[in-house]
Amino acid sequence: MSSAPPSAGRQLQDEQRPAVVCLARHAETEWSASGRHTGRTDVPLTADGERHAARLGALLRALRGHDAPPPPSVVLSSPRRRAVRTAELAGLASPVVLDELAEWDYGDCEGLTTPQIRESVPDWTVWTHPCPGGETAQEVAARADRVLTRIATLLQSGDVVVVGHGHFSRVLTARWIGLPATSGVHFALDAGCLTVLGDERGVPRLDHVNLAPLP
Repeated sequence: MSSAPPSAGRQLQDEQRPAVVCLARHAETEWSASGRHTGRTDVPLTADGERHAARLGALLRALRGHDAPPPPSVVLSSPRRRAVRTAELAGLASPVVLDELAEWDYGDCEGLTTPQIRESVPDWTVWTHPCPGGETAQEVAARADRVLTRIATLLQSGDVVVVGHGHFSRVLTARWIGLPATSGVHFALDAGCLTVLGDERGVPRLDHVNLAPLP
């Protein structure tokens, strides 16, 4: 799928800039720290992850351009507790839980690291190979496009903050600028970091990628 995502009728939320989408990946879990593919499994944040998530709020305020910016029009969160907890610790009150923000379904690859999978499937990556019993890249792209259609409406009222996962958020980033889901490989998004999807006179752009809070 390489066609552009649904166009977003964004309007200025103030006199300085158009509304933006802030993508926050949940903070560290034991599985993310060890490189295990974590889709459906609902693992909690580590102690370090909780501390890191608490610093996300300050980074978000700085990125949105004001000492005391207006609240985002909405905060959307994956249903997984690692995402909901990250939103809570970052001071993002009452997120709207959206099932479509769940991580890529890895199927039989769930809980395995890439080196473990490559023991039986050489050169495997989620971007280039199937996940038996899970989602295809095309299915993830279709889900991402549905999320972007919803976000397009929400942006008319101000910034949108999305708290989710690594691979799915990278697909969202690719689809925002009209690239296929597999182009998500080109965008890093580490645990507890932020990517900002912006707009220049109606043309989607990437404002920031994989920004980490200050220690």
